[in-house]
Amino acid sequence: MSNFSSWFSRFRSPSNYLYRTFRNITTHSNANHPSSPTNVLTSHRSTISSKPSLLPLALALCGASFALHPHCNNPSFCDAPSPSDTLNNSYVSFGGKGSTQYAVKGSHKEFPQELLHDLKLICQDNFSLDYEERENHGKPQNSFHKAVNIPDVIVYPRSEEEVSKIVKSCNDYKVPIVPYGGATSIEGHTLSPHGGVCIDMSLMKRVKALHVDDMDVVVEPGIGWMELNEYLEPYGLFFPLDPGPGASIGGMCATRCSGSLAVRYGTMRDNVISLKVVLANGDIVKTASRARKSAAGYDLTRMVIGSEGTLGVITEVTLRLQKIPQHSVVAMCNFPSVKDAADVAIATMMSGIQIKAINVANGKNLPEFPTLMFEFIGTEAYAREQTQIVRRIVSKHNGSDFVFAEEPEAKKELWKARKEALWACFALEPNMEAMISDVCVPLSHLADLISRSKKELDASPLVCTVIAHAGDGNFHTVILFDPTQDEQRKEAERLNSFMVHAALSLEGTCTGEHGVGTGKMKYLEEELGVEALRTMKKIKQVLDPNNIMNPGKLIPPHVCL
Repeated sequence: MSNFSSWFSRFRSPSNYLYRTFRNITTHSNANHPSSPTNVLTSHRSTISSKPSLLPLALALCGASFALHPHCNNPSFCDAPSPSDTLNNSYVSFGGKGSTQYAVKGSHKEFPQELLHDLKLICQDNFSLDYEERENHGKPQNSFHKAVNIPDVIVYPRSEEEVSKIVKSCNDYKVPIVPYGGATSIEGHTLSPHGGVCIDMSLMKRVKALHVDDMDVVVEPGIGWMELNEYLEPYGLFFPLDPGPGASIGGMCATRCSGSLAVRYGTMRDNVISLKVVLANGDIVKTASRARKSAAGYDLTRMVIGSEGTLGVITEVTLRLQKIPQHSVVAMCNFPSVKDAADVAIATMMSGIQIKAINVANGKNLPEFPTLMFEFIGTEAYAREQTQIVRRIVSKHNGSDFVFAEEPEAKKELWKARKEALWACFALEPNMEAMISDVCVPLSHLADLISRSKKELDASPLVCTVIAHAGDGNFHTVILFDPTQDEQRKEAERLNSFMVHAALSLEGTCTGEHGVGTGKMKYLEEELGVEALRTMKKIKQVLDPNNIMNPGKLIPPHVCL
């Protein structure tokens, strides 16, 4: 367990902090890498050979990537089949429904020297052509997703004005842009299959304004949620979403993430008051006022949240805050089956008890029995009363070994098994990669989904771990496989696909909190219908007519206008 403690300590600060600390130690040449822009400017940033790439703590890697239609030379909004393909029923678009492609493909053209000069003037020293730095941004070392190309240039803007100038210049030359946050997304959101410019937001991490009486805060997108909560703690406030350590607020908005506390506090959609966004033409748009509610105009804030960088670059976020709970109790109990644990989660939610978090964990490398973990909040008397009510519910559903803790260190120990579940898997299988399901269903269908999935997982030769945010119907499975064995990769993809289709058949979604990226595009038509996807594509075409904003993500390429 000592290894877990050392790994966990690395996440106390976002990965970008570690990276910038050592950025200037070693300089690398681009001469031997033909993918570097030609006539490289002589002044550029020095970097270390590899950027520490940190995983989200609970769920860090995920599914297969799929090839994408090129958008660079002549941007297209439709990867349509030819008449012969239609007649033969043989057409499968890259990343569209039915796709089984493994690597994310894309086109690549020579980077314009005029744009390179413009970016240098805008960003000064916060600009890099270093091959290894570009590779680390374009091919995350700890992600299952890969792409055939990497960014041509990395820029590190320091202000909203610089972001606007960068985006406008890229739009003038029709060069793709990929926004980049904490590097913890797991569905291929930050891949650069067409090359282009990667906009790393890690230098924009200021707290611009804290309004304690209003319980809101205005921040730049590069700040991490853990850093923010350290800043807020002296004021008795906290930001309640808790995705992977290292996740940045901007990236959390872009993927519409949530976390284990979503059952009480909601997702990113519910906790963002307003945004400022740079559109593809360089315009800066404020989506709403700072009022807690508004009925003025279209809800642009919610449109941008979850857009994954395809509509604009987020440069400012106004967040709702919560008071740090007066008292909390963490409880844990075991069950003979995962279904029993899921039934207790549903019964607890139906009882009306105020739950801060409720999670199911089960797998070959976790405690011997399926384990359910709760956190209750309120006054000391109320939290204890809730604990006893749930204890009685547990006893009616074959639960055992019910334990609870109120002291801070004891609570951390109880959460440890859940928090370190992924690392336990990798410790036992260090050479494996992980494919992770991220499905969500209405709460009443959770037990059915878990039962179907467990039957399939138990029959598989692969190591599989079940982790569920049981209070809101979000269900994950970490599937470990050997990336050098094609049969294992196919089996992992089969299991992932099985769970997605099972969730969709139960009126659920293919992704509860990780987002679409490249990995989940092929399921969207089945979930949302083609008319919804066409509507999304129309919005994208109006706001980004040159298709430079994170092209090839979110919207399946087979959808035509």
